Amino acid sequence: MKNFLRSSFGSALLGGVVVAAFGWVAIAAGWINADSSGSTVTVAEPLSAPVDASEASDESNRVNQIYRRDGQGVAFISSQLKPEESSGLSPFGESEGGGVATGSGILIDTEGHVLTNNHVVEGADKVEVKLGSSDTTYTAEVVGTDPATDVALLKVEAPASSLHPLALGDSSNVEVGEPVVAIGNPFGLDRTVTAGIVSAIQRQIQAPNGFSISHVIQTDAAINPGNSGGPLIESEGKVIGINSQIQTGGSGDGNVGIGFAVPINTAREVVQQIEEHGEIKHAYLGISGGSITPDLAKALKLPEEEGVLVNEVVKGGPADEAGIKGGDTSATIEGASFRLGGDVITEVNGKKITGMEDVINAVNAASPGDKMELTVDRDGKPQTIDVTLGVRPASAEEVPSR
Repeated sequence: MKNFLRSSFGSALLGGVVVAAFGWVAIAAGWINADSSGSTVTVAEPLSAPVDASEASDESNRVNQIYRRDGQGVAFISSQLKPEESSGLSPFGESEGGGVATGSGILIDTEGHVLTNNHVVEGADKVEVKLGSSDTTYTAEVVGTDPATDVALLKVEAPASSLHPLALGDSSNVEVGEPVVAIGNPFGLDRTVTAGIVSAIQRQIQAPNGFSISHVIQTDAAINPGNSGGPLIESEGKVIGINSQIQTGGSGDGNVGIGFAVPINTAREVVQQIEEHGEIKHAYLGISGGSITPDLAKALKLPEEEGVLVNEVVKGGPADEAGIKGGDTSATIEGASFRLGGDVITEVNGKKITGMEDVINAVNAASPGDKMELTVDRDGKPQTIDVTLGVRPASAEEVPSR
């Protein structure tokens, strides 16, 4: 019950920014326009062969193989920030001072397309890229960005001899405990390699625009400010994630063994939308609520021991138009204020849910215009409500309140 009612804000960094873990979560996410140049983004196979497990007699040799074969496809990114946005450490980038934010990137094809984090290039007047161990600097075009997934796509005009793209894996096949390698530029130390394991999967983290990113990979490979946008690589040398955030402890801002990577499958979807539509749109339900536990259900005399208690419905949003009901009675328990009397969501599209995470994942997996069937308990009576999902606002700050 305390976990449900108390807001817990842990210190974390988007490769240096704050991550919020909260009991009430707004089910919405942002969309923004992307610069469409009309070019086609095709992810290429790697120019070097995948790592051969039989050649690696021990784990250190395998890390060395991955580093030698993939290191040339990792980019060093410098973003020249607008003067008014330069104030030491930017909340969405790793500032070196003087209006420069640095990060990492992943070369994905022989056309010069580079994946990175949105927060690495956000607010930049000019973005420059170095590839691998080369000292040659290229001015990058920002092809498209998506704050909702913290993904950005860049393009550099570089000679074919300098383009060594990395192979992209399948993040849906990632398993806890498998070895991974991170390559990036922590604190400006270019082409630094660290190794670890997949610590957990199916995490959710907060994107720069205030909403949730689903299916995130957690790792204990050392990730620090400057690693943002760089690759998390599995044992065969394929990229499974984009290193994006770290959890920190105490007053420090360095690695404590908890890092998070946006899954590469999510980045693929962003690239596809940029290629096909020139912009990225995400589905939007428009509620806030919290997960129900047996203890909470008992304390509040709720009809269900699992599901989501709807706290608030965004005025004029898809859930509001469909008739989903939010709470109408204010209450304070353990110092936390919330509303009682709202619908209890028990199923999404006929599948039973255990909490808010299930609803967020379902919305994130859908597209604007999709129909979503919600089974709710209202005043002890179950009913089914069909919701037509809308397009998410650009940021959480743009979500209207009732």
